[in-house]
Amino acid sequence: MTSLFRRSPAAGSALSCGQIRLLCPPSTAAVRYGYSPRRPRIELRLAKPPCAAKYGGAWARSGLEEEGEKAGPRLCAVEEFAPESGRKSVNRSAEVIIAAAVTVVMGVGNRVLYKLALVPLKNYPFFLAQLATVGYVIVYFSILSIRYRMGIVTDEMLSMPKTPFIVVGLLEALGAATGMAAGAMLSGASIPILSQAFLVWQILLSFIFLGRRYKLNQLLGCFLVAIGVILTVASGSGAGHSLKEAGIFWSLLMIVSFLFQAADTVLKEIIFLNATRKLKGDSLDMFVVNSFGSAFQALFICLLLPFLSKLWGIPFSQLSNYLKDGAACFLNVGTLSRGCDGAPLLPLLFIVVNMGFNISLLHLIKISSAVVSCLASTFSVPIAIYVFTLPLPYLGVGPSLPAGFVAGAAILIMGLLIYAWTPSSASSSTSITAST
Repeated sequence: MTSLFRRSPAAGSALSCGQIRLLCPPSTAAVRYGYSPRRPRIELRLAKPPCAAKYGGAWARSGLEEEGEKAGPRLCAVEEFAPESGRKSVNRSAEVIIAAAVTVVMGVGNRVLYKLALVPLKNYPFFLAQLATVGYVIVYFSILSIRYRMGIVTDEMLSMPKTPFIVVGLLEALGAATGMAAGAMLSGASIPILSQAFLVWQILLSFIFLGRRYKLNQLLGCFLVAIGVILTVASGSGAGHSLKEAGIFWSLLMIVSFLFQAADTVLKEIIFLNATRKLKGDSLDMFVVNSFGSAFQALFICLLLPFLSKLWGIPFSQLSNYLKDGAACFLNVGTLSRGCDGAPLLPLLFIVVNMGFNISLLHLIKISSAVVSCLASTFSVPIAIYVFTLPLPYLGVGPSLPAGFVAGAAILIMGLLIYAWTPSSASSSTSITAST
């Protein structure tokens, strides 16, 4: 808003400050600002502007000088408000776009490096999962300690109620347990198709618990993103046949696992929103959420170890020997290190990038929403599929692109653009009315 204008009777006096021009009748004592569509009105007391000396007698004759002495904010500050708000909005949008791009890059690296990490640890995927879980706790709390000593994390942040973090840990553990159980029975091509339930769950849960309302273009964009991923992954893979072979139970169990994961991300968004109110406008440091959430996740994973080890075909009585052999292969030492070429570098790279991916995902949730973070993560799927077709170390030349890759990727990108598109709304109007 760079200009305000109101016509008044000829008896009125004119004031002009920079780009603001007000024509006010002598009895004017207040300014009301409104904008469409709901037109809320805010009363602003007129103050003597810094340019009043330039107009001298006109200001005195208008009858506003006396009112100006009692007023608080200066009139010319009105000119600066809207541009400043616009700049903040642009900066916020740029921050979200950059964070989403980083999340996509980290998501691609996470998928590719997980495949590479399983080259040396192909017989010990359960060990890799537990190593990553323990690594999260150690690294996150180390970073949290450093940020606390630097004054970034405050005592008020650490004194936040821990019950939500316990629920976060439980949801992550349940999501991992049910996902492992279903993943052991489903084909690799069918899992990305079923994973589109994650986006549906997020929209539904944010609608229920956050009261968020989505526009038609956003719902259409999410739908196209899901269709694009399905076409990209499923074309030529026989995923539909694999789903029929696995049975409806395991497919439903995988969908339930994505319900737990979606509830986890929506709960984290709620934690950030509640913390802003409790911390009187300050933002909760995301490493507080990551650290305590990962700690409680590790606790629940330990409680579920008998169940999880059975899912991987490891008798619980032999779990200690399995973990010991996995550690020897990870360190690439001893007689068990045969076939462990690439360790420990590749598994460590995966763990580091996986942590970076989780941090970028949580940061995106913090500054935008769980649905936006899901869309960014989903966008990494077709890019990772393309990367796997390139000659990679330890993997060699990958398979050719699926038949429907280009069409699916085009639909996915179209869905993202439609989701991000903001329909033009009626321009806001500004009115200044006089009170007598």
